[in-house]
Amino acid sequence: MLPRLRFPEFREAGAWEEKRLGDVAKFTGGGTPSKGNEGYWNGNLPWISSSDISEDSIFDLHPHRFITEQAIKESATKIVPANSILLVSRVGVGKLAISNKPICTSQDFTSLTPMEGNLVFFAYLLKSRKTDLLAFNQGMAIKGFTKDDITKLSVLLPSPPEQQKIADCLSSLDDLITARGRKVAALERHKKGLMQQLFPATGQTTPQLRFPEFREAEAWEISSIDENAIKVGSGITPRGGSKNYRAKGRPFIRSQNIGWGKLLLDEAIYIDEETHSTFAASEIQLNDVLLNITGASIGRSAVADERISGGNVNQHVCIIRVNPDKLIPLFLNQFLISDDGQRQIDSFQAGGNREGLNFAQIRSFDLPLPSPPEQQKIADCLTSLDDLIRAEAQKLGALKAHKKGLMQQLFPTPDGGAP
Repeated sequence: MLPRLRFPEFREAGAWEEKRLGDVAKFTGGGTPSKGNEGYWNGNLPWISSSDISEDSIFDLHPHRFITEQAIKESATKIVPANSILLVSRVGVGKLAISNKPICTSQDFTSLTPMEGNLVFFAYLLKSRKTDLLAFNQGMAIKGFTKDDITKLSVLLPSPPEQQKIADCLSSLDDLITARGRKVAALERHKKGLMQQLFPATGQTTPQLRFPEFREAEAWEISSIDENAIKVGSGITPRGGSKNYRAKGRPFIRSQNIGWGKLLLDEAIYIDEETHSTFAASEIQLNDVLLNITGASIGRSAVADERISGGNVNQHVCIIRVNPDKLIPLFLNQFLISDDGQRQIDSFQAGGNREGLNFAQIRSFDLPLPSPPEQQKIADCLTSLDDLIRAEAQKLGALKAHKKGLMQQLFPTPDGGAP
């Protein structure tokens, strides 16, 4: 078997050798020591669960719990040798990370220690076979795979030098992805900190940070959405649901299309003119602020632009249309996703469940307001930062897509299909 893409120095090399994973690696299971036994915890041996590793990088491992030698002796968990691959076999099947030190895992792992070949290559090889690992789930009461399943998995192996070349290539790409991801995270933290300074703290009327031209301006006015809104309302889903959706037409905006301060239109759907004509009350206008009011995404908001103007919202998205002479829509959007905006949304949710908001509650939101010019300055600043974050996130997404495509070409599969 040969990969679709090969480095020049290996193009004349032979086919990759097929082996069973059980013939080239040793396996170690895991377990969870009793959390009720204090003698098992706060020791020196790192112990991880599936949540301690990332989907994105094989080097991203962050143990934050530690167990004792007593726990090793008296529970099902075992020490996984250094230079092993920690492979999640239940609850997040296919996630994996390399550990260069001895470590212990929960029962959700089937870890493996290669007896030959390149450790990093093996990790990427298993990443490329995630579809096969997920296929072991089928028909099982507990989703996942067993040690017997994984030992029987057929793998294709090139020579050690070619393994090293592939490992070096993909790990270098992972370094770029990690660096870009850190840049995005740093920008997001910067924006969060800036928002905390640009908006007054709860109960205050002056922010910690003001732009120079407004430092001598008056304190902010405590207003409400009701005092500034022309419309607060939502729509409905057409009778028949998805049968009314079209590939083109009027945009029909649902909660999944509203992100944290931005529109998410990759999965946008549309309705025809006849359906749209019956939903006049929920027609979107340019610069409407759209707020998710039900479900897990409650509190996310975005401003309508020309891409969705003239469309409609369903019952899970509220249109807040404001008087722009008093309240800048982009300023309201940034306020709603600020700490104070989210605190007010949380305050209406019984038990913190974030189940839903009604229109009266939305109208009653306290709204600290500076003058329109200061609102615009704050909105422009934060929106520019959003644009920068979005650009960096797109670059990160492009790197991840490039890596995925590269792996599909660098690794052949025993059945000849794409990994």
